[in-house]
Amino acid sequence: MSFFREEFIARSAAVRVRFGPGVRRSVAEEMEALGARRALILTTPQQAELADEFSAYCGGLAVGSYTGATMHTPVSVSEDATTLAGALGADVLLSVGGGSTIGLGKAIALRTDLPQIAVPTTYAGSEATPIIGQTENGVKTTQSTAKVQPEVILYDAELVTTLPVEMTVTSALNAMAHAAEGLYARDRSPISTLMAVEGLRAFRDGLPRVLANPEDTSARGETLYGAWLCGTVLGQVGMALHHKLCHTLGGSFDLPHAQTHAIVLPHAIAYNAQAALEQLAPLAELFGDSNPGRGLRSFAKQVGSPMALRDLGLAEADLDRAADLAVANPYWNPRPVERDAIRKLLQAAWAGEELAV
Repeated sequence: MSFFREEFIARSAAVRVRFGPGVRRSVAEEMEALGARRALILTTPQQAELADEFSAYCGGLAVGSYTGATMHTPVSVSEDATTLAGALGADVLLSVGGGSTIGLGKAIALRTDLPQIAVPTTYAGSEATPIIGQTENGVKTTQSTAKVQPEVILYDAELVTTLPVEMTVTSALNAMAHAAEGLYARDRSPISTLMAVEGLRAFRDGLPRVLANPEDTSARGETLYGAWLCGTVLGQVGMALHHKLCHTLGGSFDLPHAQTHAIVLPHAIAYNAQAALEQLAPLAELFGDSNPGRGLRSFAKQVGSPMALRDLGLAEADLDRAADLAVANPYWNPRPVERDAIRKLLQAAWAGEELAV
């Protein structure tokens, strides 16, 4: 299958990306290359001990830490952390964690234009994009701006060897969603498509190896490579129905980000396959099923993904409201976003059943 298009636009950000076991210990070197000497280290409460570890790696170039990052980047948290960054005179943000922590770094950068060094501990891929999502009054909104693109990314396979298996799986499927939707994006290019296919392949091959031996740094490295590729696709092209559904469920019903992506992905791909089967052909080939949604669902079950939104605490009574929100101001999508069809999709995702299309 040829990915070539006679006319296309490809975007590429000026980001320094380093891969390798132990590369996190080079953070002071990266700060000096940026001309920075006063790092504010960001983590979640659950990963607060990493702030001390990275303070040591900074070699005296850290001025403090903020360990209150949380899901969906609430505006109140972002403003609190921004105030601290100003009070400490920080000249660089060092975000160590998953999408919640990296999202907080972006939110501070949006308000201050401070440079960022991102050290991912999950596969979410936010570090590879100029996209920020923020939540206020129960509504999550996103925007894209070069101000929030991290300048440096350090992918350290050692740092993710302790990522719990359940989180490993959901974070990987979250990353894969970026690539899957990138295949049929309206503004896709041959470059973004190649990266999407390679990112999906890296997870297909690497994730089962990680589950067999979570401390295998070679397998972890392959999945981090996949995360970077999938995240870069997210930063280059627009997303569609899958991401709209997940933003709705996360922002308005407070469902956990990665788990929601993992559950919704096969349903969204099955929904859109009717209109984008040719574009999804590489995904179908990778997962060995002419129905790409079914192929992804089989892979998700194989790796032990959660399968039902009801298991995340979403009430069946909330599905009508979720459908209404999902069709309001819809993202561009290859298949029309119709309220009854979306309600059917959400019902299947809630119950953990295959979407019949």
